[in-house]
Amino acid sequence: MPSFLALSGSILRKGEVNPKTPRTERVAAGLPTDAMPSGTATLEEAKTGRGRRALLKRAPKEVEDAKKAILLCGGKASSTVQEAMRDFQLLLRGRGQRLTRKNENVKPFEAGGEADLEFFAQKTDCALFMLGSHSKKRPHNLVLGRFFDGHLYDMVEVGIETFTSFYEMKKDSKQKPHLGGKPMFAFAGEGFENDPKLKQLRLILLDMFRGENVSKINLKGLDSVVLCTALEGGRVLFKHCAVVLKKSGTRVPNVKLEEIGPAITLRVRRAREALPSMAKEAHRVPKGIKPKKVKNVTDDPVMGKRGRLYVPQQDFDSIVYKKMKGFKRERREAAAAAADAKNEPHLEE
Repeated sequence: MPSFLALSGSILRKGEVNPKTPRTERVAAGLPTDAMPSGTATLEEAKTGRGRRALLKRAPKEVEDAKKAILLCGGKASSTVQEAMRDFQLLLRGRGQRLTRKNENVKPFEAGGEADLEFFAQKTDCALFMLGSHSKKRPHNLVLGRFFDGHLYDMVEVGIETFTSFYEMKKDSKQKPHLGGKPMFAFAGEGFENDPKLKQLRLILLDMFRGENVSKINLKGLDSVVLCTALEGGRVLFKHCAVVLKKSGTRVPNVKLEEIGPAITLRVRRAREALPSMAKEAHRVPKGIKPKKVKNVTDDPVMGKRGRLYVPQQDFDSIVYKKMKGFKRERREAAAAAADAKNEPHLEE
């Protein structure tokens, strides 16, 4: 493998710590646990064409590629968490990469606990993550989050209360989502509009299942729907349904939803929002894809595209109207009456 990757064959600079060194060994050796901060550039300058192509592929773009997610477990994970992560990997449809080893040092809510997580994200070139763990204090725990520029952007922690896997419902259903399709999302409940944690969870779910940016969509690819319902007490009901088209006797088919799993009841626990400076940088739109403003044209969500015309002020006194024949006859009659009155003799008293 060439030396352009920081993970295989790269040379560490003076004072840097190998990110593969476990946290416990760093502490025992007296090394700083956060010697490699997130986003530190350890990639050496590429010397081969293959290395330049790899760096160019990972470089920032105006239109980014489809985001991938990394799925990994903490120090301990229950069977429920592992099955849920397996089903989420199936829902991602080829855009999820799962790591099977345990990672005791990955604790994103603790100070310095996200260093190894960011290292794995840079290694796999993933922009999202899902971390599964299990403990007495937080049983059946899942942490969903996003990265930006190699840094941990934001995350939400949820707990699994009830879970029905895809394979349990597979016995009763023959519907399967197609590879490469885009799932449709439906969010029901006031919590997704009022609760900040549920708002953040909605954004992360949409970002995780968005896929590639396309201008056109084949209707046959819309074969599944994800229903998220906000319940009381910060709970969310997550259901995955298949779109079934049945005959209706007309050109428009009869659309029905068939639950194919997984079905999960989640309880939101903790959340961490993005830093204001990082959020400002992440929402910045490049000039190349920023839409050009068209004068006097606005987009209305109800009426659609609307245009405004500016008409100069009109002088109605100088406007030449079309002369009607009826008006000519009236003028002729008026002129004849005036002439007759002029020709009549005036009697003297």
